[in-house]
Amino acid sequence: MLVGNIKYKMWLIKPVQQIKKRMKAIACVIGILTLWVFTIFTPSWNIDPNYSIKFSGSKAEGSFTGLTGTIEFDKNQLGNAKMDVSVNATTINTGNSLKNKHARGESWFDVTKYPTIKFTSSQFERRAAQFSVMGILELHGIKKAVTIPFDYIENGRKSVFNGSFKVNRKDYDINGNIMGFMVGDTFIVTLNIPASK
Repeated sequence: MLVGNIKYKMWLIKPVQQIKKRMKAIACVIGILTLWVFTIFTPSWNIDPNYSIKFSGSKAEGSFTGLTGTIEFDKNQLGNAKMDVSVNATTINTGNSLKNKHARGESWFDVTKYPTIKFTSSQFERRAAQFSVMGILELHGIKKAVTIPFDYIENGRKSVFNGSFKVNRKDYDINGNIMGFMVGDTFIVTLNIPASK
């Protein structure tokens, strides 16, 4: 009789243990899926063609086009956000064909040797309604850490990134020609980048 009771209890224990193992497995799968959802599904934004990248200094101003790259951004998940973008340096436009030629030359941007300006994010921060992205700006073959404060507006499947930051051309060995002192060293770069999902 005692042996029968033991066998009966063992028969009950095995299904309970199996159920516990299955529950643990299900919980593990749910946890992995949750992590995967929050990690992978940070919205990816496509850069709209009507963006603007402008720069202005004491006696020089202009714009760039040729912006391409990846923007993944969710204001509630900054830990997963990233920007990896580049600009075609040959597209510099000062509004003057002769100045454009000089700007593309060896004394300035040297676009034959350095045709691309790149920015790769490393971290995002939020303070009240404004955001900042920290990352590496590669210009004229030199990489420097920069911080770009920006405002972010989202409306359904569309958004706009508006930001500005300062660049000292001397930090990137853009020394200019003999008349370079007339242009100034520090430039404000202003960004207006609409995007859509």
